[in-house]
Amino acid sequence: MHPLKSKEEIALMREAGLMVWRAHQVAADLVRPGVTTSEINEAVEQFLAENKVIPLFKGVPGKVPFPAAACISVNDEIVHGIPGQRRLKEGDIVSIDIGSRLNGWCGDAAVTHAVGKIDAKKQKLLDVTEETLRMAIQLIGEKERWSQVARAMQRFVENAGFSVVENLVGHGIGRDLWESPQVPNYFSPNFARNADFALKPGLVIAVEPMVNMGTKPTKLLSDHWTISTQDGQPSAHFEHTIALTEAGPQVLTAGPDGRAWACLS
Repeated sequence: MHPLKSKEEIALMREAGLMVWRAHQVAADLVRPGVTTSEINEAVEQFLAENKVIPLFKGVPGKVPFPAAACISVNDEIVHGIPGQRRLKEGDIVSIDIGSRLNGWCGDAAVTHAVGKIDAKKQKLLDVTEETLRMAIQLIGEKERWSQVARAMQRFVENAGFSVVENLVGHGIGRDLWESPQVPNYFSPNFARNADFALKPGLVIAVEPMVNMGTKPTKLLSDHWTISTQDGQPSAHFEHTIALTEAGPQVLTAGPDGRAWACLS
């Protein structure tokens, strides 16, 4: 049984999620040619510190601890990109992932931005990935089990000519950043038999489709964190923290008016 949250707990998670959304606005304002990924991360870290919000990615254990508050992944980098002196260029796409904790509750969200003008195929990749998340949010309120949502997500991506990353998935979230259940963006019979879960009020999950322009295989880079596409083609990543309430799905990492990337409103 996966932990369900009360209305009061979801309200506290909404406060945490709103802070993640605000951090993303700080990051988005800096996405332009010539800016380094380190400059974006520094602005996010400063914002979180000023608001007494704990960055959850910084210090995550690994072969080397993750050194930043934001994962910033460019072009063929899928997730876990380490910010550094790389300067964004016109035509790049950049995925920014931020997780933080406020008053003991976590929020997690990611969005892929265009840097200046991008080509039509990259724009289609961004549009399809964002729409995959939007569709998932809607289906959470309509389906009974996650495998039904995952099947629809995979079908939509593949019908667009792209690939769903399968070795990276979403997750439950609450007091901790990574809680059960695992939330894949694709259907597998093994998951449906052994790890599928019901969509019930009180469920809070981070849904994060990662979509490759080319094939789905990935590789880990020499920094021990960045995961990129094996074929060097671009990848996009959109994520929200979503609660299922009696009234339907609520995006906890949306803006104060309920609007953000992939939102239904």
